[in-house]
Amino acid sequence: MNIKGHEAEKLKDPTGIIDGDRYEFFLDLEIDEEDELYSDQGVYIKLILAVDGNGHRIAQYQFYEENTNKALDFEMEEDEEKAVLSYCGEHFKKVL
Repeated sequence: MNIKGHEAEKLKDPTGIIDGDRYEFFLDLEIDEEDELYSDQGVYIKLILAVDGNGHRIAQYQFYEENTNKALDFEMEEDEEKAVLSYCGEHFKKVL
């Protein structure tokens, strides 16, 4: 699984209930054809990155099929989660 690109935006919390900031990421993925996650339609991840005084973490995520926006029932493997967290950690600071 390789991240080809992303779209991201900072989410607004008008209530102020949630500590820190939240960012919504859409990560375009390149999946090897041999991977069970592979789809001819393409695959992306929608995730919420939580950022506070303790650092950043993935609050939630979901895989989707690109052309149909159908949710896929897969979980990230540990190395994939680390790669995604690292990628989002590098890019959330650039979100206006």
